[in-house]
Amino acid sequence: MTATAYHGIDPQEYRRRIRAWTLYDWANSAFATTILAAVLPIYYSQVAGGTLPSPAIATAYWSRGLSIGILIVALISPILGTISDIMRGKKRFLAVFAGIGIVSTGLLVLVETGDWMLASILFVLGRIGFSGANVFYDALLPHVAREEDQDRVSTRGYAMGYLGGGILLAINVVMIQFLPGTWGPRLSFLSVAIWWAIFSIPIFLRVPEPPAATMKLSAGENVISASFKRLRDTLRDISQYRELFKYLLAFILYVDGIGTIIGVAAIYGAELGFDSVSLILALLLVQFVGIPFSLIFGSLPSRNEKRRPFYLSFVVFNMIALPLVGIAGARFLSADIIGSLPAPYEGTAQSVGQGFYLADDPNISYTGTWESTTISAEISGEQEAIYLVTSESGAAYALPFNGRNLTLLFSTGPDHGIWSVVLDGQPLLDMESGEPVKIDGYNPTIRYEVSETVVVDSPGEHVLSLINTGEQNPSSQGTVMSVAEIEVLPPERESNLGLIFGLIFVVELVILLFAWLLGRPLFRNLAEKMNTKNSILLSLLVYTVIAIWGYFLNSVIEFWFLAMMVAVVQGGSQALSRSLFASMSPAAKSGEFFGLFGIMEKFSTILGPLVFAYAATTFGSSRPAILTLIAFFAVGGYLLTRVNVEEGRRVAQAEDALLLGVEQTN
Repeated sequence: MTATAYHGIDPQEYRRRIRAWTLYDWANSAFATTILAAVLPIYYSQVAGGTLPSPAIATAYWSRGLSIGILIVALISPILGTISDIMRGKKRFLAVFAGIGIVSTGLLVLVETGDWMLASILFVLGRIGFSGANVFYDALLPHVAREEDQDRVSTRGYAMGYLGGGILLAINVVMIQFLPGTWGPRLSFLSVAIWWAIFSIPIFLRVPEPPAATMKLSAGENVISASFKRLRDTLRDISQYRELFKYLLAFILYVDGIGTIIGVAAIYGAELGFDSVSLILALLLVQFVGIPFSLIFGSLPSRNEKRRPFYLSFVVFNMIALPLVGIAGARFLSADIIGSLPAPYEGTAQSVGQGFYLADDPNISYTGTWESTTISAEISGEQEAIYLVTSESGAAYALPFNGRNLTLLFSTGPDHGIWSVVLDGQPLLDMESGEPVKIDGYNPTIRYEVSETVVVDSPGEHVLSLINTGEQNPSSQGTVMSVAEIEVLPPERESNLGLIFGLIFVVELVILLFAWLLGRPLFRNLAEKMNTKNSILLSLLVYTVIAIWGYFLNSVIEFWFLAMMVAVVQGGSQALSRSLFASMSPAAKSGEFFGLFGIMEKFSTILGPLVFAYAATTFGSSRPAILTLIAFFAVGGYLLTRVNVEEGRRVAQAEDALLLGVEQTN
């Protein structure tokens, strides 16, 4: 690293700058948790896109908006990063993009039913602001922290992000539960904007603008044309940064695997039949447990950290103990604790078992006058769907089944009415209110593939009936009832999350004790070899174990222990990847190079999901698809072993000496 950049800085002021820089991770991670991951996707599908023909189309529009935002940032970030290097404007661009993201996110409070176009525009702008600001935020790292501190500072930022994003998400969940109507999610969007704005203030007050690179403009040349020229020269002279770009190739592969695991975890758990509460709480476990583990990973490469053997042993013991205890618990604890898969509901002489039953299925009986309507594949997905439709009061649709929970698939529209749900000849009562369950089919526009789950008190043989009551919603123009499908769901997994979490807590205490007693004698020599590259390789080894275990797991307890393993490495692997890139990038070109880093990070989200989706489609299950991720970690890890980090740092220092006119340090 160039030395003179930190000469004359008071140690207290140095710490203040680091705190201000890491606090921005706390600020913008609220967008990642509430807007990208948890609240807005659901709100977009159910409310903003509620007037679209189907949830599938709403999801498609959401995905397109996500892709558009990523593509725009990928195209402009290297150019803007280069301009920020020449103009001495990293903080200025950070402010502009953060402002775009904050304002767009705050305006989401205006989105109501049917406002999918407004929501799409604001989301795309918010994503551009979020991702664009991150380019310049990351580019400030080599100017804020000394080279020997960059691993620790980068991981501290990730830890702050986990904590800040998790705290506001928890607050938003409470708001959604207790505020009426759509005010909960809408005010959650506004809270993200306020949170992001307030906690961004320190980075602008405390962190100074880095110096611009020394570059003379030719006659008739402006900053923009000079930026394009320098970026073109960098790409043309790519061999000069051989080690850095070898690292980028490795990074693209292994971070693709990491991103795929993060992206498909909830869907994979749902496919295995885990309930939403177990999945959400497991994801929150990763969010908060990732905080200390990010800090631990950030300390592994630090030569000044005396507790490195303890930290390393703690990570290694987790990698060994979590799978062993999780698998043992799944084998020897009772089924109602671990959440193993119960036996399927079988059909009987009088009723059908679990499975899908279309509207015209011979097992379903009808009374009254019904019409059959076929919906095109454009609306319903891969195949045509048949809907049975009636407007006759008292018309009924009944299915005898053996099971407990069912999912109804139907359409809603401006002429749809209200239907009652009857079980075994009696109105089904809501478990919370005690009132009869009714389905209001009204929607401002026609919408297909709407679903609702019906929960029965106890499993067994029952008859479910849907009856057109002839009632109208005050806004409805008729009493139409339209049903496409009933699914008798598999038995629910029974688990005791309190005991599972308690077992994880006990395991972590035992691991802490072993690490404290055995860490130094067993891991002292290995800890001395744990530089940034080797720490990342360790995390990839843990991810490989996660992928292998993910193929075999089939219980809630294993899923939670697996989530704990993800928490061990998720923040640390990403933070150390960022700091390793920073150490091999010229500080004078940090904007330009982190713009390229941003492109690689965005494009790395493409291949993994595509391979996963292809494998899942080919084999008809996500289990084999999980194993394909091992290749990303293996090849990415191998390429990383071929990177000469010291040579990459030497080249970066030489470039800084040329552009900034500072002396190199060893």
